[in-house]
Amino acid sequence: MMNKPNNLVLLILKYLSENERGLVGMDLVDLMVEKRFLGQEFLTWLWWKSEERGGSVEIPGFGDITVVFEKHMLLEYGEGEYSEKLVCTGLQTELKEARTGLLMGKKLEQARIQIVKDTYEWNFTLGAALFEFRNVRLPKTAATEQGGGNSDEETEGMILERVFLFEELVRIINDLFRLFLKVRITSDWSAELQTIRGWVHASGEQS
Repeated sequence: MMNKPNNLVLLILKYLSENERGLVGMDLVDLMVEKRFLGQEFLTWLWWKSEERGGSVEIPGFGDITVVFEKHMLLEYGEGEYSEKLVCTGLQTELKEARTGLLMGKKLEQARIQIVKDTYEWNFTLGAALFEFRNVRLPKTAATEQGGGNSDEETEGMILERVFLFEELVRIINDLFRLFLKVRITSDWSAELQTIRGWVHASGEQS
């Protein structure tokens, strides 16, 4: 049975060529593995974007959010049994190994990220290959701080609020990925890629 596509898969399918759309009959996990480089490019692009304006990233129609790459990253080099992994930890400004790894051609496969919108703050790990959310810490609210509540209605309200907060995080990542794809598939990508490469080299040399 073919796997049910999630929102990120649908976004990728939207930008596939006609020939590639004809392959949608294949298992969507296989399709995501084939297109995993897009997730790796997206994470690298988002890291650069987070430093371009001091952490502030504008999402059209949604406003500015703050994006911070935190103290844990996983980079990969090679494919299959020949792949190598590099785990980098440290403060945002001290991720020297990760910056050096990008210079050496390693791909950013996983990162710990903080996103802030208004009074809401999310912390989570995002895997590039399948856009997996791991170790998600949702924003604190009055309801969640009070615990489970004193009634079934209050408990239900708290659960619904947590569902809403998680869905809001997914929506923000979808919007960021859509923003990336709109640049990635146009002629503007060449100029943006040169800027990103310049950022990688400059940050790597500073490290």
